[in-house]
Parts: sequence; C-alpha cells; structure tokens
Amino acid sequence: MEDRILFEDNHLIVINKKAGELVQGDKTGDTPLLESVKAFLKKKYNKQGATYLGLVHRLDRPTSGVVLFAKSSKALVRLNNQFKLRTPKKTYWAIVSKNFKYKKGDLIHWMTRNTKQNKSKAHNNKVPNSKLAKLYFKRLKSFDNYHLLEVNLETGRHHQIRAQLSAINFPIQGDLKYGSPRKNRDGSISLHARSLEIYHPVTKDTLVFSADPQRVGIWKAVLFDLD
Repeated sequence: MEDRILFEDNHLIVINKKAGELVQGDKTGDTPLLESVKAFLKKKYNKQGATYLGLVHRLDRPTSGVVLFAKSSKALVRLNNQFKLRTPKKTYWAIVSKNFKYKKGDLIHWMTRNTKQNKSKAHNNKVPNSKLAKLYFKRLKSFDNYHLLEVNLETGRHHQIRAQLSAINFPIQGDLKYGSPRKNRDGSISLHARSLEIYHPVTKDTLVFSADPQRVGIWKAVLFDLD
C-alpha cells in the first residue's frame, strides 16, 4: 500500500488504485480498497478503536487510477460539496482502436442507466429519465494497433466515458460490457484515472494528484513509449 500513496496529510489520503480492485464493498464480498486503506492507517498510526475514512468518489472495478479518501468528517463534507458543484477536474487515459479517426473534440450525449444490468447508455437526443453527459478528448499518441486518448470530464455520469465512446463505436479496449471485441488478459479495461485536481478542504490550496497505470499488459508499451 505504501508505494501506491500519492498524497497524505491529516485530512486526505490519495491512492493509485489497481485495476480489479473494488473501491467500495459490494455483493461479491471481496475486500474493497476503502477497508484496505483503513487497515493500513490503523496499523501505520497504531490507532485504537475504529479508523475513520470517508469515500469521496468511486472508480469502476476494472478501471485503475487516482482515488481520493477523506480522513476526517469535516474534510468529507467539504470535498463532497466540491464534487456536487463539479469543481474538481478529472483527467483519464483511454485506449481505443487504431481506426479512431478524431484528433480531438467533445462528446455530448444524454445518459440513461439500467441498474439491474449495472450499465449505462448514451443517447444522441434527450430521452425520458436521461441526464446530460459531456466530455472532451484529444489523441495523445498513436501506436500500431491502437490510440491513447486523454479524456476530460465535464459531467460525472455512471460509466460515462465507457458508454460515450461505445456510442460512437469505439469502445475502450477490453471493455466487453460496452462492445470491445476482446477482453484484456487480467480482466481490466484500458481506462485509467490519470489525474484529479481539487481544492484542499482546509487550506484551500489547489492540489493536483497524478498517477501512471501499473506497468502491466498494454500499459507497459504505452508507458515505455511515453518515457
């Protein structure tokens, strides 16, 4: 855990999540990152009794990258308010097919969510019970068989990047749920939460947390080329 800490002070701890890790517990019963970080803090500081850790936001299980937790209830309330107002800036890396022809642009859709399937759908026009979804993208690098995109979210909808790229027929590599023809060997999808910018809940300073993907699978080639 120690080597995946991107930042820590009395109010925050930021972790580079591995693909496949749960952020919050679910019906699988697998130990979530939230509980692992709690246990780490309890041991590190030799805490007696319960250790407080607040969940600020989530990443999908097959997605890797920056996850922020609050170490105090005051910090959690203030961070939740930032996310409610959409002030944090979120940047992702996504790998898509080499046939992706756009260099940069934006995607605007109306999203609906199927809770039973745990899946969202991006519509070109507004439909009942839909919410506006908007993101910006640019191509960072082209490889023989795929492109690396940088994606910035303006809204934060369920499975937004996955559903919107799928809607234009370019699902994220390995994302079988949204139409990728093949899965990644480790069950991940090639989507990484690259950076997160927030205001510190106490000092009000601007903080930017950045993380590289784990050097496994296709990310090894991507990171080697970007070094």
